[in-house]
Amino acid sequence: MFRITKEFHFSASHQLIGLGDDHPCSRFHGHNYVVVVELASNELNATGFVRDYNELKTLKIYIDDTLDHRHLNDVLGDDCVTAERLAKHLYDWCKAAWPETMAVSVKETPKTCAEYRPLLYVPVEAQT
Repeated sequence: MFRITKEFHFSASHQLIGLGDDHPCSRFHGHNYVVVVELASNELNATGFVRDYNELKTLKIYIDDTLDHRHLNDVLGDDCVTAERLAKHLYDWCKAAWPETMAVSVKETPKTCAEYRPLLYVPVEAQT
């Protein structure tokens, strides 16, 4: 299995509605997000890549145009934009563009990371 990753950065605000008033994330706040997309394939393409990194520029454009310096609750139409939900949103976007997408992780701080990686289907016969 060949695997590549690429990292993207952006800044945005959000607010987690439904937490207690004493919870710091219930207040309007922002992060300098780090997004890592992972792609994998058993085979390389004709030029020797899982996917040319240059093709991943469209994710940078999407992030810059849609998420960077925005209020994520407004952009994603959700009262609870967690790192987990943002990872799933970006995974869905990437998977539609690149079938080799395996996972997307989102870091809100240098010490926290949320990842969306779907479960791989394992046929019942293979489980025995």
